[in-house]
Amino acid sequence: MKQFLLIFIGGGIGSFLRYVISKSLNTYYHNFYLGTFLVNIIGCLVIGILIGLSLKNNYLSENQTLLLATGFCGGFTTFSTFALESNLLLKEHSILYMSLYVGLSVVLGILAISAGLWISKML
Repeated sequence: MKQFLLIFIGGGIGSFLRYVISKSLNTYYHNFYLGTFLVNIIGCLVIGILIGLSLKNNYLSENQTLLLATGFCGGFTTFSTFALESNLLLKEHSILYMSLYVGLSVVLGILAISAGLWISKML
């Protein structure tokens, strides 16, 4: 039961922060969903660091990993919103912006996880 509660709390905090960041940044960039883009890239970096630390000499406990990686990062990042916004850009015939959004999200997300794993080795 404790593990479910940790995931619930972490997910709630992550979702709240995602909403605040996305709400404030998405309104300024109409052809590019900057808020969603940034939370997904930041979330990839954070989960890379967390998993790297978790693998490194069991630096994080199982409960800490559930709270931070599964809960917080799971709530903070959002694939469904990314897919919806990509679809909206496609419907608006913004092929260039949709291509940039999708391409940069995938490539930078993978690079951010790699950077997070690298950072965790330095800590």
